[in-house]
Amino acid sequence: MLNISAEQVKDALTFPELIEALRSAFLQSVVTPLRAHHSLVRANAPEATLLVMPAWDDFSENPDPGNSYVGLKTVTIYPDNTTKGLPTVMGLYILLDGNSGQPLAVVDGQSITLWRTACASALAASYLANNNAKNLLMVGAGALAPYLIRAHASIRPITRVSVWNRNPKKAKNLAENLSSEQFRIEATEDIEGAAREADIISCATISDRPLILGKWLKLGSHLDLVGGFRPDLRECDDEAVKNARIYVDTREGALSEAGDLVQPLKKGVISKQDIVADLFDLTRGNKGGRQTYDEKTLFKSVGSALEDLAAAKLVYNKTVGKQ
Repeated sequence: MLNISAEQVKDALTFPELIEALRSAFLQSVVTPLRAHHSLVRANAPEATLLVMPAWDDFSENPDPGNSYVGLKTVTIYPDNTTKGLPTVMGLYILLDGNSGQPLAVVDGQSITLWRTACASALAASYLANNNAKNLLMVGAGALAPYLIRAHASIRPITRVSVWNRNPKKAKNLAENLSSEQFRIEATEDIEGAAREADIISCATISDRPLILGKWLKLGSHLDLVGGFRPDLRECDDEAVKNARIYVDTREGALSEAGDLVQPLKKGVISKQDIVADLFDLTRGNKGGRQTYDEKTLFKSVGSALEDLAAAKLVYNKTVGKQ
């Protein structure tokens, strides 16, 4: 059984290749039970989260599953880890042979999560962001932020990136770390001004209050909401949701876990019918993406075990191919 490190994951993947692997995965038949979401209540510390996310290639109607896999990701989310110099998200991915159940690999779960999350957002943006989108605002400067920036830049002609974070020093550090990329990047403390100019806004925070307001969003903008993975978390306000064409990664996950949708749904600001499509619909051509240049689009991601399985399979096969 292989033990695949974060560095090996980095060596195996590119953003364009993983985006296309995810596009193919949403076209396939994969079993993805709703993930188990456990709250870890701690004395004198913020509530942490344990996620358990299984997925497997659907070979129920095929007696010879062939090249099939079973995967399981376990992830912890500890909001206060930043004060300890540790990542907020950590975990492991276990990949099994679909024919025998034989363990094939244990993969660094944090890196799999970062790569697939960013590439799922970029996959959605390939249908939803205007083709000439050049100005990106990154809200949040945590571990996921550089992956989201690079993923979006791989599918749209991004020339300028602004980074906002509650801690301005972290935003400045991220901008400095990405200063050698093909785009111009700078930290900003003016989130409103940056949002008003942005063609794409990508949010990766654990905020419990809206950071992006609908009145700031210009015509033709695309809002990518990644961070709010619980019903009590919000990254944008009701106006932003109400005035956009809404898309999600998976309906089941978004309607049960995404505070940016769950809360306005409960208040009657939007209805379930306002969710135009998920990534299954978009990749299969069942529903269209952006319809006009001027419309505002919104993509809400909570993560799918299908994405983890696709990423782990790609990493495993490329790693084995190098041996």
